[in-house]
Amino acid sequence: MGDRLIEIEHLGKEYRLGDVPLLALNDVSVQVARGEFVAVMGPSGSGKSTFMNLLGCLDSPTAGRYRLDGRDVSHLDGDALAQVRGRLVGFVFQGFNLLPRTSAVENVELPLVYAGVPAAERRRRALAQLAEVGLAERALHHPSQLSGGQQQRVAIARALVNRPLLILADEPTGALDSRTSIEIMALFQTFNARGITVVLVTHEPDIAAYARRTLRFRDGRLIDDRPVAAPRVAAEVLAAWRPAEEAA
Repeated sequence: MGDRLIEIEHLGKEYRLGDVPLLALNDVSVQVARGEFVAVMGPSGSGKSTFMNLLGCLDSPTAGRYRLDGRDVSHLDGDALAQVRGRLVGFVFQGFNLLPRTSAVENVELPLVYAGVPAAERRRRALAQLAEVGLAERALHHPSQLSGGQQQRVAIARALVNRPLLILADEPTGALDSRTSIEIMALFQTFNARGITVVLVTHEPDIAAYARRTLRFRDGRLIDDRPVAAPRVAAEVLAAWRPAEEAA
């Protein structure tokens, strides 16, 4: 697996509801090596969303330490966290989060705009990334002209276009049908095989089975951390699916 990309020690996050403290994350310690594929599971309110927000430098902990790619990001200010996010992290969400009046290629270009990449280079890289997810011919289509699975592919291309070390995916198959969900997991497995670390939140054991390790949260604590004995290979599942469709 190589060295550690994520190092978390005794991480905690407390919110306040008026005068009442709410401990959303409590004394979490975990390490993730470069190139791992990790599924994060747990019921609503378990702390997994808070954990992902901290991993993605969208928020700062109130206790403990978080090192990302060797840098302590625990107490960076908002601007510094934004720089880390832009350079190291790509995000994929359940609702796709695409700009509705903007073409697929322009949506993919957005992180490059924020990074100050010149227009011609932005377009070249965005088109290449859309081709990587199988949407080269849909570059000028708007989200309303794309299926849910195609919109999620655009979102994955956008997450990857800045060449991040880490992809954080929050319920990326939650709005998709079963077949399309497997296609999306095939994409994650493909990019993970190229060395990109993937951390994915899911409620679905069938989706977590495509990861190589699962973390389970409950009441703000990490209660279980174990490898997946025999991860599913999405490409093989899809290959077995096609003959059944043809037979029907």
